[in-house]
Amino acid sequence: MPRLLTLILLLALSTPSLAGSNPEREIQQLIDFVAASGCVFHRNGSDYSAEAAAEHLQLKYRRGRKYADTAEHFIDRLASASSFSGKPYTVTCAGETQTASQWLHRELLDQRGSPQS
Repeated sequence: MPRLLTLILLLALSTPSLAGSNPEREIQQLIDFVAASGCVFHRNGSDYSAEAAAEHLQLKYRRGRKYADTAEHFIDRLASASSFSGKPYTVTCAGETQTASQWLHRELLDQRGSPQS
């Protein structure tokens, strides 16, 4: 009986709905996604590589962790706009430019295994 309970518990914890319940892990996955994206980030009138953008987001997360208790809050409060100018961040991937907010929210849904709207 204990083996069955352990197996059920392991299966439950590995489902996508529960796998996404760790905000720190989700946020780090988003930052890793940014770093590996190969996209160009536009912040306050300057362009940055994906790696530089990821480093910037990591810094913002370290400094503003208390404002990002969920991955959604990280995106909305730290990763979408400049805290200095208030201007939204944009990202260009494969010639298509969109807001960082849209791009990161879509990626979060993908990571969670949710259908996109």
